[in-house]
Amino acid sequence: MRAIIFFLSTLALAQTKPVIGVGGIVHETNTFNPKKTTLADFAAGIGGANGTLRGDEILKLSANANNTTAGFIEGAAQSGLTLFPTIIAGPQTIGIVLDSAFETLTKELIDRLKAAPKLDGILLFLHGTMVAESFPHADAEIVRRVRQAFGDKIPLIVVHDFHANVSEEIVRMTTALITYKECPHLDAKDRGVQAAKLMAQVVAGKVKPTQAIVKPPMLLNILFHNTYAAPLKPITDESKRLETQPKVLAASVAGGYQYADILAMGPSIVVVTDNDPALARREAERLGNLLWDLRDQLKFAAPTAAQAVKMAMENDKFPVALMDAGDNIGGGSAGDSTYILAELLKQKAGGWVVVISDAGAAEAAIKAGVGARFDGAVGGKTDNLHGDSVRIQGRVKGIHDGRFVETAIRHGGGRYWDMGTTAVIEVEGSTPDLPNLVVLTPKRVIPFSLNQLNSVGIIPHQMRILVAKGTIAPRAAYEPVSARIIIVDSGGVTGMNPARFPYRHIRPGLYGVPGPR
Repeated sequence: MRAIIFFLSTLALAQTKPVIGVGGIVHETNTFNPKKTTLADFAAGIGGANGTLRGDEILKLSANANNTTAGFIEGAAQSGLTLFPTIIAGPQTIGIVLDSAFETLTKELIDRLKAAPKLDGILLFLHGTMVAESFPHADAEIVRRVRQAFGDKIPLIVVHDFHANVSEEIVRMTTALITYKECPHLDAKDRGVQAAKLMAQVVAGKVKPTQAIVKPPMLLNILFHNTYAAPLKPITDESKRLETQPKVLAASVAGGYQYADILAMGPSIVVVTDNDPALARREAERLGNLLWDLRDQLKFAAPTAAQAVKMAMENDKFPVALMDAGDNIGGGSAGDSTYILAELLKQKAGGWVVVISDAGAAEAAIKAGVGARFDGAVGGKTDNLHGDSVRIQGRVKGIHDGRFVETAIRHGGGRYWDMGTTAVIEVEGSTPDLPNLVVLTPKRVIPFSLNQLNSVGIIPHQMRILVAKGTIAPRAAYEPVSARIIIVDSGGVTGMNPARFPYRHIRPGLYGVPGPR
């Protein structure tokens, strides 16, 4: 009898906790990538990372990660909130999202939120750059529909990625909007914790958030998105300092995402205060002015693939990491660019490794078997933007299941990864001390973890040249082992030079976008 009474009183106590709906549709849309994003793409995720999670599996599979959802979970536990998990779709980064996929996922999100017995608030993780066929600012459309379903009074807090293209519209519709502060994104979990704790204060009536957004009229090139170094670090540090001040609940400086040709493209500052709109406006404008004043330090200049390979070969310390910016998988590229690979072969470099997403070539190598000769064209097969296929000859050095785990805090906080069955080709001209290696994966995998290489028998610090298909994000993994990092102005759908792209919908006259549009 006592056990029953204890259970009932414990249940009653749990029911007094505020119930917070949790969900998200996470997509970084590259509008210059011709491949449209389908519902199946959301389910697949990137390299097996997350994909689409529903209900309790959100809590089970995210609890040990270092991502935003894990932050929601931890912050809720610390603040006495009960989470009602709905759907987390993605992450995914390709081209424009099909309306059919957008409508299906948005409806499911809202239907699942409505299935809760009672919600005291809603926490959403939305990347901040999603573009659907009919909705250039799809994240704002999700928020609009949630508001339509639940009204204007329910607290709604949104967390965005650092690369979000934040709009005034979404700021008006949210109780508070928080973005990652850091790039590489080592604070993804921290921002989830921050959002959950702020939600606890809101539902308890302890604070009344008011917020302001400022958007400097500029393109902040991804070349300068490293928040751990000048010129951006002082502004990032100031946003952190600002949050220690009375009445300031959150201060976000988002770098924006230059590969989304939409009106909201560009950096943003969002400051959230406790019932002090004037303070929010004043501090947002101050941070915006600090960013604008940096513009003369933000002029684009980076070596081509040919120049970068030459620089790497001439370096006196190794490894040198080449960031293949034009094939930035995390930014929506194909993962099969060959510009740097072609130069490594042409310049007869030694001791290098390149990962190429090429399901056909991987299958051929797997079919041939370990030790067999490999002679085939790799890469350059997805589109005509990432170079021509390159013929490589050599032997199949190894075949691996392609799965690995990253336990350290890395960009975005992902933990479980899956490249698919993967083949490693030792290219002719290799030596025992200077092997030249091509890693063939059937899936696109963002190079956020060195375990991508470790898991297939490659020891990164023993190589001379490491090629990572990214720009800033891989630095968290590659800096500890690299003597030098060179960001390469390689061709592709995520090339850094804005002159490569036919912008038509961004705000006119943005600083940093050359030429007439």
